This record gives sequence, C-alpha cells and structure tokens, in this order.
Amino acid sequence: MCTTILLIDNGSRRAESTLNLRRLAARLAERADEQILPVSLLHSDQIPADRLDGRPADTFAPTLLRLLAQGAREFVLVPLFFGPSRALTKFVPDTVAALTDEFGPFQLQIAPELCPLPDGEPRLAEILTEQVEQAALVAGRPAKRVVLVDHGSPIPEVTAVRRWLGERLAQRLGPRIKVEQAVMERRAGADYDFNGPLLEDLLRALADTDRSTPVILAMLFLSAGRHAGPGGDIADIIGRVESEYSGFRVHPSPLVGSHPGLIEVLLSRLNCVTS
Repeated sequence: MCTTILLIDNGSRRAESTLNLRRLAARLAERADEQILPVSLLHSDQIPADRLDGRPADTFAPTLLRLLAQGAREFVLVPLFFGPSRALTKFVPDTVAALTDEFGPFQLQIAPELCPLPDGEPRLAEILTEQVEQAALVAGRPAKRVVLVDHGSPIPEVTAVRRWLGERLAQRLGPRIKVEQAVMERRAGADYDFNGPLLEDLLRALADTDRSTPVILAMLFLSAGRHAGPGGDIADIIGRVESEYSGFRVHPSPLVGSHPGLIEVLLSRLNCVTS
C-alpha cells in the first residue's frame, strides 16, 4: 500500500507561512523523489485562497479525513517543528484517535522533529551561524552581541532545544561575541523562568547597557507569522525600542525556513522512518 507523506507545520493566518510550507514541501519532494503534501495543523484554512495563488490551505484533520475516505491507510508526518511541541505529542495523537474511531485502524508514523535531543542537530546551529553572519554583513558591522529568540514554550523539553542551539551557536561564533537568549511569549511566575526573558525586556536591558553596539537577532523561526517576518510582533518591538533609545540598532537574521540547508535536515528526518 502506498504511503502518504505530509510535511506539517503548526499553521498561521499569514499567507507567507503557508506559501513557505509549500515551497519547502516541493523542494523536499524533489530531493526525496516522493510526493509530499504541505499541511498545517491549524489556522491556515482561514487565509483567503486569493492570497494563496488561488489554492486554499490544507489543515490536518480535514486532510487526514479526506485521505482516509479515499482509502489511504499508511501515513508519515515530517514535522516542521524544532522540538517536541504539544502539537506533535497531543494534538496529532488525539486527532488520530478520533479518526480511528470513525475509520478503523490505520498506520501513522511521525518522523523526529528538526532538533531531537539529546543528540540535537548541528546543521541547524550552522544555519543559525551563517544567518547571524549574513545579518551582520547587512548591518555593516561585525557581530558583537547576539540574541537567539524563539516563540517560547511552557514545555521545558521545547525550551531545551533553543538552549542546545544557543550553546552551539555561541561556540561557533567564538568567545568575543556574547550570545543571549529570549522568547516572544512566556507564562508569568517563577515556574516558567526556564523560558528566559521576554525579547522586549532583554533588548531594553541591552540598550540601557550600551546603545552604540548593535544587536543581531538570531531568529529561531521557520516562517513568517504573528511574531516573525515583516509586520510581525518582533518588527514592532524593534521599532519601539529603537525609537526610545536613540542610536540603538537591532538587526534580525533571515528565518531558518529560508535557508537551503534546511531541506537536507528534513530529508534526514524523513529517511529516519522510510529507509
């Protein structure tokens, strides 16, 4: 029986995210010589089709239901997630259980996430390093202060992925460059201090310390969405802090999902469950 392969992300209401997912799926399909379906878990079905080249986005539960109704019974999911998000550990299994009640048993394998610990993924650290260097080149100054920023998660295992990557990024950049970490979202209280500081708070602290040395943001994001990309929350935060601290500059790196090396990482994850 033929196996259906899905490249899955969390989903976004921004068209740029779905279009990037489609680009990555097409490139992965070419490298793997397999058909790869780009599917978001949630949200993207709210994007008007005319912003997606006339083709509505596919989301996980309706797509799986449709494929099961057509007779498919073997699936592989390749996660476009850095760590073990609850989307993978709860949402997907809950959806599979509900559809099993309706269609009977079927096989669904989830490939490892992009940076599975404890071994991690050194190629992601190399991608981040290259993109920090690219952002510094655009800024016209060598990187001296770097902040690795991600969405933030209440799950320690997900935050551990950022910390692993941050340590490897610091090693690659060398001791003369200070690398710190921040999040876009975190829950209040000491129980969530493992997340680290909010990005806006950290940028203000860095500006208070030194306005003249720019900060490079190493963007641990795969696609443009609510936080990352033009018009996102990060751009708003940078604008606010720069306007309040004359002379202070923040330069975000490109997103991980734009780097050609990501396809090789995805191909490795796919091969983990198909080889």
